[in-house]
Amino acid sequence: MSVDALLLKRANAKCELCGSDEGLAAYDVPPITLKSLDKSVLVCSNCLGQIENPETMEPNHWRCLNDTMWSETAAIQVMSWRLLNQLKGEGWPDELLEMLYIEDDIKKWAMAGERVVDGPTLDSNGVAFAVGDTAIMIKDVFITGMNITAKRGMTVKNISLTDTDRSIEGNLNGTRVVLGAKTVKKV
Repeated sequence: MSVDALLLKRANAKCELCGSDEGLAAYDVPPITLKSLDKSVLVCSNCLGQIENPETMEPNHWRCLNDTMWSETAAIQVMSWRLLNQLKGEGWPDELLEMLYIEDDIKKWAMAGERVVDGPTLDSNGVAFAVGDTAIMIKDVFITGMNITAKRGMTVKNISLTDTDRSIEGNLNGTRVVLGAKTVKKV
């Protein structure tokens, strides 16, 4: 059974964050190296849009996290922590964060997704990357651990930003890889 089918079954065909059943899609919780049920959540189009574009977040939509944050699924706990952390200063998210208890390894995963750099991640031409962008390799790069070479001209899709402004994470031929931002250019 595929990861998407297992997610639908686990979530009872509803968004695991807000409970909606419209426009469902799997979301791989970064940082991720290999797509798996344990590292994914099923989200609706509204939640996905706000996760990928934090500037469009509607704080009242995320009041559902009051219930969601108590899930036994680690990926859902991570997303709840991250979203509440992004909403700090609204009042109610601060209170929920104080109540939320997650295991140390899960909290470490949740914090791994937080960017601690202030500057944007720039491509080889100085253009800033955003989550979900697509880029093209500008030179051949050997990928350690996979024993492959990413060739010039290959497409890197669905970019996410890492905890440093010098690298990006994206899908290269169906595999999630981390690359130096200066080895690609934004499409």
